[in-house]
Amino acid sequence: MSEPVLFTTPAMAELFSARALVASMLRVESALARTLARVGVIPADAADAIAAACRVELYDPNEIFAESAIAGTPVIPLVRMLTERVDAPARGYVHWGATSQDVADTAMVLQMRDGLALLVHELHAVADGAATLADRHRRTVMAGRTLLQHASPITFGLKAARWLALTVRQMRALDVLRSRALPIQFGGAVGTLAALGDAGPHIAVSLAEELTLAVPDLPWHAERDRIASVAAAPGVTAGAMSKIAGDVALLSQTEVGELSEGAAPGKGGSSAMPQKRNPVDAMSALAASRLALTLVPTLMSGLEQEHERAVGAWQAEWVAVPQLFRYTAGAVAHVRQALEGLEVHEDRMRRNLDLAGGTLMAEALGVALAPHLGRVDAQDAVKAASARALREGITLQRAAAEDTRIASILSAESIERALDPSRFLGNTDALIDLALASFREQP
Repeated sequence: MSEPVLFTTPAMAELFSARALVASMLRVESALARTLARVGVIPADAADAIAAACRVELYDPNEIFAESAIAGTPVIPLVRMLTERVDAPARGYVHWGATSQDVADTAMVLQMRDGLALLVHELHAVADGAATLADRHRRTVMAGRTLLQHASPITFGLKAARWLALTVRQMRALDVLRSRALPIQFGGAVGTLAALGDAGPHIAVSLAEELTLAVPDLPWHAERDRIASVAAAPGVTAGAMSKIAGDVALLSQTEVGELSEGAAPGKGGSSAMPQKRNPVDAMSALAASRLALTLVPTLMSGLEQEHERAVGAWQAEWVAVPQLFRYTAGAVAHVRQALEGLEVHEDRMRRNLDLAGGTLMAEALGVALAPHLGRVDAQDAVKAASARALREGITLQRAAAEDTRIASILSAESIERALDPSRFLGNTDALIDLALASFREQP
């Protein structure tokens, strides 16, 4: 069954399709033949014949994977079909010195490398959207919220800058993995390369060069720390996207109304409620993220593998790795779409600052009083004024002006100034600039 586009992207779905896996395995077989010929292990004309037969259009992925249910791995039927497609003199050199897991693992590594590149490309678009919002709204004041409650003022630009910094960290982490953590798998039957004699290590190096992959210290058939590390990174990326999507969804609630996803024909409607404008990109990103994160434990549990070849844990990777990349791509793509058309309702942000009588500015008032009363007594005074404001439905400004302890220290003008949200934004501009500068350093 094809992957629902709702929770992935066409590019990532294609990269991890059955056809793409067959193409990747054929690429490994072709590279192996060319490498063996280059070092003089097999005849050059045999390598040419094998490489000529390693064209994906010559094979039926459905047939290969149907046979793999009996064979236990798709490499076995693929090697049989490849062998049948080369002339008799070359047939004995197909898959020379390799084991099925060498081909399956290296093919998966090639796919993961391309998958990481796709994720980084899409994350760059997310970061670009967040950077635009951060710079454009650096002075758009809004309520900062802790534990879902009003806390102190921030700007929407700062919130977007934190999204930006979070995204840039994912880009860098995935780039490091792509460049350092993806080696070939080549060890033969039990990781000794015995079938290739003393030439085995040299052939492994040459094969890695042919495929532009790293050379591992040792064959790693049953040591899956690299796979677990790669799995963790897209998992973290998916989780990071859920943070951004969650913020968008929460700020889109009717009672908050500070954000809306961009309108488009047919987007976000309801079959029963004509007034609805649902945050469907945030919703889809959250769903895709949850699906991705369920796969990380499967791959982590694969660190326990028996002896020189696992029975079950390795095979589970064949499903878990593609699905993890598909769902992570979906989470990233939907966040990108949400940010690209995001509507920021500045007037609603400003009105929401005044909810609960403006008690969101209690900390600022306490800071203004602290030099005169000390921190503890200042907090007690502001807490009492805030409680009265909430109890009687008046503003904190009025409650403070009518509180003898506060009014004896701060004038009405000083109270008003202390309760101005735009004056209590700390280092917001500098923090936004740091996030933007970090992003602009990316290649």
